[in-house]
Amino acid sequence: MSEPPPARASGRLPRLAAPTVVYGGNRIHLLVNGEQYFPALLGAIERARRAIEIETYIFADDNIGHRVADALAAAASRGVEVRLLVDGFGGGEHARRLVDELGAHGAQVRIYRPERWWRLERKLLRRLHRKIAVFDERLAFIGGINIIDDHNVPPHVRGRLGPRFDFAVACEGPIVQAMALAVRRLWWTITLGGLRGRAAALPPLRNLPAAPPIPGGVAASLVLRDNLRNRRAIERAYLQAFETAHEQVFVANAYFLPGRRFRVALLAMAARGVRVRLLLQGQPEYALQFHAQRALYGQLLAGGIEIHEYVASYLHAKVAVVDGRWATVGSSNIDPYSLLLAREANIVVHDTGFARHMAGVLERAVEQHSRRVDAEAYGRRGWLVRVRDWCAFLVVRLATVVLARGRDY
Repeated sequence: MSEPPPARASGRLPRLAAPTVVYGGNRIHLLVNGEQYFPALLGAIERARRAIEIETYIFADDNIGHRVADALAAAASRGVEVRLLVDGFGGGEHARRLVDELGAHGAQVRIYRPERWWRLERKLLRRLHRKIAVFDERLAFIGGINIIDDHNVPPHVRGRLGPRFDFAVACEGPIVQAMALAVRRLWWTITLGGLRGRAAALPPLRNLPAAPPIPGGVAASLVLRDNLRNRRAIERAYLQAFETAHEQVFVANAYFLPGRRFRVALLAMAARGVRVRLLLQGQPEYALQFHAQRALYGQLLAGGIEIHEYVASYLHAKVAVVDGRWATVGSSNIDPYSLLLAREANIVVHDTGFARHMAGVLERAVEQHSRRVDAEAYGRRGWLVRVRDWCAFLVVRLATVVLARGRDY
């Protein structure tokens, strides 16, 4: 089993143009579902003494949203500098209310690209899809979990489905500096009106105190996707890991609609004897994406790739494990929206203990809560079902071509 690349631990601020830099000496703890994530997040808010910086796509008006908002208000009231950045599309009307509600306690709230439906633009879907929280520049959370209750689902499935299946990680060590800098840069960009390519005009960011490497800690890197220098960074991280795979690869992803390069890489691994498993949605949260991804099943199944569909609840995970040594957790789906349009953030962990733990969680999800897609049964689908799936696929791809044109911050 090959070793991870040499770790680079440094007190210097990381360059965001080099997202594959690996920082050694980190403590990284896997959090499964909101059941584990939100107690850890609320505890971090309560313990913060200097600064809380949070980015999220959704900040729901529900039980969890209220508890987090109350905790942030209390932190701001006791003198903690609180900065919250919520996406305008994902946050909706509730995000606009938070500006005033939290602002009354001294917290700062910004909305990333407020909705302007009266002025439709191609950049409408260039959203903030990252989920990052940084506390006192010493503790950070990153993953795919929005600020929303696990059981906040449409009424027609309420009580019938289990908790939303998702992941995040809690991080300590040098990697936190990279996350803090990423969050701070975007905050100032939004605050100053969205400077396009004029990074030199940003006010100087004070040096973040260097978190010393933790003895026995693991190596990790922060991988960001934006529409400037890191347009394909997350996809590239996956493809580089796939190139070195020898034994098995496990990908769990909520919205799986990979482009040609990604599919070729998956098929190439299977062809050279790597066991490739995909855990995808079996309970469709959004019908268009669900049926679009099923249009690709035939090619993948024919190439020897195993496909399992998670049926216990909505699958919202965006994680992968390669050979029990490389693992990623983050906000990025494997679809055109995440890989070509949205701001995304993943962490890559180079550690056998962490990777095997995550693989174990995914194994249990497959064994207990999933159904395997049978190639023969899939091939017997009726023509109406085939047409529906391929029409959904073409609609998603065509929309992406139109919406992905042009550059933006």
